[in-house]
Amino acid sequence: MPNHFDFIAIEGVIGAGKTSLAHLIAERRNARIVLEEFEDNPFLPKFYEDRERYAFQTQLAFLASRFKQQQNMMSQDLFSQVTVSDYIFDKDRIFARLNLDQDEMALYDNIFNIMQGIAPQPDLIIFIQSSVDRLMENIDRRGRDYEQHITRDYLKELNDAYNHFFYHYNRSPLITINATEIDFVNNEDHLKYIEQQIFEMPLHSKTHIHIAP
Repeated sequence: MPNHFDFIAIEGVIGAGKTSLAHLIAERRNARIVLEEFEDNPFLPKFYEDRERYAFQTQLAFLASRFKQQQNMMSQDLFSQVTVSDYIFDKDRIFARLNLDQDEMALYDNIFNIMQGIAPQPDLIIFIQSSVDRLMENIDRRGRDYEQHITRDYLKELNDAYNHFFYHYNRSPLITINATEIDFVNNEDHLKYIEQQIFEMPLHSKTHIHIAP
């Protein structure tokens, strides 16, 4: 029997390709797509220029935006059709732990813990894992002005934090794709293999996908 999911969420570090994969799966499965509204955050460009000064404002703006979007998903009857998203609500805390000081984190956690219990939980999470070199290459290729301020050190910190988070993650079934040598955007065989692993293979609590170059 093929696997059926009402809600699939795709995650990964900046530049991993989560939005691209979300679009591809949604198109091939005739699913509704929900994309993170990061460009609406007015503090994000300032954050990449001065991380310490603008971290708290940036984080709270993201938290409010993501929670509002999650509520809208539920009010539109999330389970009326398959939904594919390019983020999970839980990931907000990865950035918070990395960027906020102790007092800011305590205040943030008070708000996050209330919201987390209300946000919908995905039936499946796909985590796109990649090397820092590949992430930097992807970020440079897409050429967003404000992302050019992202340092290699920050990206490595973020990559390590994501790997740690999903290594311990157990709230939903998890598929990890090692995408350092995978091109699911331009290689149809790679995309078909990923799709097969998601929708046709037995579902385990944790599955790792690696395609040899």
